[in-house]
Amino acid sequence: FTPSNPISPETFTHETFHRALIAHVKNGQVNYPQLAHDSNFKRYMNLVQHIAPQQLPTPNHRLAFWINVYNAFAMKGILDGDSPATLTGRYTFFISRKYVVGDESLNLYDLEQHLLIPDFKEPRIHFAIVCASASCPKLQSWAFDGRRLDEQLNRVAIQFVNDPSRNRFDRSRKVASLSMIFKWFARDFEVRSGTLLGFVGEYLQDQSLKQDLLAGGYTVEFLDYDWQLNGLPPHY
Repeated sequence: FTPSNPISPETFTHETFHRALIAHVKNGQVNYPQLAHDSNFKRYMNLVQHIAPQQLPTPNHRLAFWINVYNAFAMKGILDGDSPATLTGRYTFFISRKYVVGDESLNLYDLEQHLLIPDFKEPRIHFAIVCASASCPKLQSWAFDGRRLDEQLNRVAIQFVNDPSRNRFDRSRKVASLSMIFKWFARDFEVRSGTLLGFVGEYLQDQSLKQDLLAGGYTVEFLDYDWQLNGLPPHY
């Protein structure tokens, strides 16, 4: 990434994105009509065009950058009229639509599959990046920050794993009904924890359920994914 008119990595912050999230995201739901007119969001989308992310000071700063950029680009895609609600819509949303970072073009698919996953090898990113859909992790009303990224990633992992609308556990039948995210990215979770349920168990807050799950004997099924919008649709 070699932007023209570059912004110094020492002075770059996610503050404008943070302000937009505070203003327009409530309990994971986005007010897209309001976001469309937010000057902070527009300013952030311009700023990322002038940053060379490889120059950010630490791996955590770089990872926080790419998580925020992914979420901002997904929101911009919705504002531009895209939608992942249909199969053809998902192709446009994830692949056809291009965004600019540091004068380089990339799409959401490449950002996730060819940058975030292989470069950082951090399974908790799957609870942090949000593709503007109802079954995605909840979009937070704050930006990720390299200075406290581990704490933030733990926070979103705990929130996602313990959300009964995304993961459910039937102790009488010993069935774990998990988000499709755990199926799509099973290898990322298994590399970290050995097994899929081993990873899930690390973040369960119900200690009795955690012990039961880790004791074994559970079968895993995956819940249907709801691709409907995570908020109020924009006005076109």
